[in-house]
Amino acid sequence: MISSVRGEVLSVGLDHVVVEVGGVGFAVQATPSTLATLRRGEQTRLHTALVVREDSLTLFGFADAAARELFLLLQTVSGIGPRLALAALAVLDPDKLRAALAEGNITVLTQVPGIGRKGAERLSLELRDKVNAVGGTTGEALPAAGSAVRAEVVEALTGLGFAARQAEQAVEKVLAGAGEGDTATVLRAALTTLGRKR
Repeated sequence: MISSVRGEVLSVGLDHVVVEVGGVGFAVQATPSTLATLRRGEQTRLHTALVVREDSLTLFGFADAAARELFLLLQTVSGIGPRLALAALAVLDPDKLRAALAEGNITVLTQVPGIGRKGAERLSLELRDKVNAVGGTTGEALPAAGSAVRAEVVEALTGLGFAARQAEQAVEKVLAGAGEGDTATVLRAALTTLGRKR
């Protein structure tokens, strides 16, 4: 298993970063808050989890080991795959997610698109006792620069499996209500909006 990558950031996409390690560029899927801290040309170190499927090898990256452990822990629950686990960490920061699981806060857990009431109850029931073992804190996300927030968020949502029209409507609703914001904030709000519709 590839547990971390360290090297130069070659590019930062909407849902991934490419990090050059020993002359090889690794594409690493990550949350908007993690991506917002990365800058092209700078050195970085990401804690990673390698997910192996029949047709793919996918690296998921995190700013700290505690977030990676939480990502892996979420997937121990039936019906929770890597995409849904990453979406949970995109909508809720790790500390808030741990607290919601430990307290059985169904309202907070159902903010994640794809997790309904029954799924939230199952998550809390199965992980309540395990989640305290996964500790740690995360830093504040840096705001993303640029005026193309709308397009970036729509592309990130479609990358997570939402229909383009559905993604556009959610982003429009968020921007109409809150005005401009950084990519991570708008994406989190759009995911919350989409979660309510399911």
